[in-house]
Amino acid sequence: MTSLLYLISTIISIFIWLLIANAILSWLVAFNVVNTNNQFVSSVGNFLYKITEPPLRPIRKIIPTMGGLDVSPVVLILLLIFLRNLQFEYAPMMM
Repeated sequence: MTSLLYLISTIISIFIWLLIANAILSWLVAFNVVNTNNQFVSSVGNFLYKITEPPLRPIRKIIPTMGGLDVSPVVLILLLIFLRNLQFEYAPMMM
């Protein structure tokens, strides 16, 4: 049971880093630091978009952008950290 909890925690941590990478890449593209015509940048951007967009979409429906600032990744990261901490809080009770 403990191994499963650590696996879920690791998956949540990796997804949090993917959300951060997606936000940083979107900033770099917005400020013309990287060019999306580059095949590598385009493929990384498409991968990050396809991975992170499905969980972000429902949050974006509830919380709209505020002055051009998208806070949905921050909200999702906070929710994921809460869920990760919650699983370890209640896991000893189940064992």
